[in-house]
Amino acid sequence: MPDETPPPPPAPPRPAREPGGVVVAERKAARTKPPALYQVVMLNDDYTPMEFVVMMLQRFFQRDADTATHIMLQIHHEGRGVCGVFPKDVAATKVELVLTAARREGHPLQCIMEAA
Repeated sequence: MPDETPPPPPAPPRPAREPGGVVVAERKAARTKPPALYQVVMLNDDYTPMEFVVMMLQRFFQRDADTATHIMLQIHHEGRGVCGVFPKDVAATKVELVLTAARREGHPLQCIMEAA
């Protein structure tokens, strides 16, 4: 019987080569986490007219008249009401817009943001 040698082990897989000798390495897509969300909350006071609160909800939070009135009544009866939930920078911008408009009209309306 002739002396038989076992076949060599298979070679490890090599990276794919593009035409022209370029090596292409595949990378897994990085998963990004969704941004943290914040609630924009209006607080009740005894001086700001209800109509002004409804107007702010319609102007800055794109609420229809019925929804804005419902949120305004929640603010009036419970002392606070959530106007919307947004990423941090959008929420901060909306708070500043409401506060600036309220001060310009001479109303003490308070608007804050909280982590959702």
